[in-house]
Amino acid sequence: MRVASGTIVAATALMFALAIAPAMRADGATNAAKPSLQDVSEGLACQCGCGLTVANCNHPNCSFSVPIRGEIAGMIARGSTRSGIIGAFRAKYGEKILSAPPAEGFNLLAWLMPLAVVMAGTLLVILAVTRWRSKAAPDAPQAGAEAGSGGFDPRLRRRLERELHQGL
Repeated sequence: MRVASGTIVAATALMFALAIAPAMRADGATNAAKPSLQDVSEGLACQCGCGLTVANCNHPNCSFSVPIRGEIAGMIARGSTRSGIIGAFRAKYGEKILSAPPAEGFNLLAWLMPLAVVMAGTLLVILAVTRWRSKAAPDAPQAGAEAGSGGFDPRLRRRLERELHQGL
């Protein structure tokens, strides 16, 4: 039982580490190559009220995403990095411009809590199944019970039959 619990804890910790690794990556990984308009605009939330990113805004003449895409293209042409472009828009509009909360400070809870809840739920299910499987099998019917009665007390069976016949 202890070995299985240790394995479960180790597997859960590994799942947790693998799940948050993409969120925790350094911005330097995306800065090596020239950023694309699509990549940068997916990191910014459109402010027109559509609830989509600047890259995916479905309004053809959006008053926010169309000019922002132009600004992003100009910044890319001047050699700005993805993190530099997003940082400039973050300084101009605040954190509401980001399509996902940064994995730092209090915002780290937005990344970690859903994963923690799923892992806790999985652990509870595993523990419940383990306990259910470890319980002893229910007792077999008593040998002294009347044959064909399914293990019921013969007196209760006669009483049930008498009450059923009286009701008819």
